[in-house]
Amino acid sequence: MPKSAAKRTLIRFAATAALGLALPAMGWAQKTIEFRYGHMNPPTSAAGMQAQWLADAIAKNSNNQIKVTVYPSSQLGKLQELAEAVSTGTIALSHNTAAGIGSLYPPFAALDTPYLYRDVDHLMKVVDVNSPVMKKLNDGLIAAAGVRVLYAYYFGTRQLTTNKAVYQPSDLAGQKIRAIPFPIYMTAVQGMGATPVPVDWSEVPTALATGVVNGQENPSNVVLSSKLYESQSHMMLTGHIMNAQVIVINEKVWQGLNPAQRDAVSKAAAEVRARATTMVQQQESEEVAKLRELKMKVIGPADGLKVDAFRASVNKLVQEKFASQYGELYKEIAAVK
Repeated sequence: MPKSAAKRTLIRFAATAALGLALPAMGWAQKTIEFRYGHMNPPTSAAGMQAQWLADAIAKNSNNQIKVTVYPSSQLGKLQELAEAVSTGTIALSHNTAAGIGSLYPPFAALDTPYLYRDVDHLMKVVDVNSPVMKKLNDGLIAAAGVRVLYAYYFGTRQLTTNKAVYQPSDLAGQKIRAIPFPIYMTAVQGMGATPVPVDWSEVPTALATGVVNGQENPSNVVLSSKLYESQSHMMLTGHIMNAQVIVINEKVWQGLNPAQRDAVSKAAAEVRARATTMVQQQESEEVAKLRELKMKVIGPADGLKVDAFRASVNKLVQEKFASQYGELYKEIAAVK
């Protein structure tokens, strides 16, 4: 077993042993179970709001037996740390990109492959916890890291922002673009023609303001809610990654709930998955219009953006780096109707 995996196993054993001291109380109706949900996003962002919606829905559906306290804005750790914290049981719940969850179980990262999904409907069918693809990935994640996917919702389609007009991959030559510090995202940025620079989300505003990076890529809701238009003048509608945000729960915590409590959490998850997806879809066009109002120059295909050139360039690099590792999974995803 690799040292990092062995260390994670030992930490998880100690943490879950501590959790076990509180688990017997979970069967008592008069006791309140308290969980922590840590994430990296601002509370007013789509991701931040859905986290609080989940906490509220769990409280409602469990008749206040289960209390979830949400800690936004990286209060409990950065991307990698949050994934590890759910695995070890330090926190009960968090959300992350599929690539972030891939740090615990590598095949998960395939879900964030650029230009992978036909449309949002295809994405949502693939990441449904009852889909054949997600069932297989979830089983692997539970076995590898003691973490279970609770649900996933449509987080948006990622677009490129910089301080210059970009129309094709060659325009990004020499440009340092922030990438989420996971291989699939680094590859996406490299395939687009730029130099990927791994920067944790909590450090992005400073990195943009100081010129450590020239640009970044994120859905429009993140560009707006985090005020990236203050440091970036252009947004290119490359649509290079269609994202699901994945909400996970520590498996020991899940197994400690009685059937009625699990049903309450599952019902809350289904409610928030639908509500958050609808919100993100409805707001995307409004957000782009708002960014234009805030004097951000938005460049799309009608303005000369060569999306096909980006797709071809990115797909070539993805095939070179990941076809042998994820090729079969890509076929299974394509087969989902």
